[in-house]
Amino acid sequence: MNQETEHPSGFTGNAPREPVFNMPGIIVLLIATCTAVFLVQTYVLTDRQYFELLVRGAFIPIRYSGRYALEVYAFTSPVTYAFLHGSFAHLAVNMIWLAAFGTPLANRLGNPSFLLFWIVTGFAAVGLHYVLHPLDQAPLVGASGAISGMMGAAARFGFRASRATGRSSFDGPLLPIADVFRSRTVVTFLAVWMVMNLATGLIGFAPGVDDRIAWEAHIGGFAAGFFGIGFFVGAGRRF
Repeated sequence: MNQETEHPSGFTGNAPREPVFNMPGIIVLLIATCTAVFLVQTYVLTDRQYFELLVRGAFIPIRYSGRYALEVYAFTSPVTYAFLHGSFAHLAVNMIWLAAFGTPLANRLGNPSFLLFWIVTGFAAVGLHYVLHPLDQAPLVGASGAISGMMGAAARFGFRASRATGRSSFDGPLLPIADVFRSRTVVTFLAVWMVMNLATGLIGFAPGVDDRIAWEAHIGGFAAGFFGIGFFVGAGRRF
């Protein structure tokens, strides 16, 4: 028998217990797509074909320096780069965080709005990376920027979440920015997250990942999610 419970948002009602891994369709689709792309690039493509995939799918800042003619993929790579990953560890870590932070956010926003959020925060991630490294020739890949945006959004909810509700996992209104920085939980998370990003980016260490970590992209995505989530919550499921 379901018990009547009161949620952090003040909502009271019957609360059926949900499975822990009851992910929205958009999260399943994104994880499946990233995994499929990685399997194809690893086990199907030749080295030359993989190089061509990186050229067309990864975000490469120097491409926009004016030294090269802009092909069609110059306009698509700020989105497609998020579906490419450099190693199994890189993919696995990102997909775990996508499931953890993307699931409650997609439940709150709905699939179409969440997909737009993914695109916007991913674009913001490479945008900041480009501003700081406009002549960088290294291809940027991975969903970390968009996932950092989800972490930024989660901070605006104060990490309030409930698996025991039939409603969105992120219930209630967004916290005002001033209140966010009064929350010990949120401030602790932000401090640890920032230190980890700076450490992995500047020291160049991440388990199973040999390539340089683009911490600037993480910060760009996080800032877009933190400051921009209000637009998506306001738009809600109208998309």
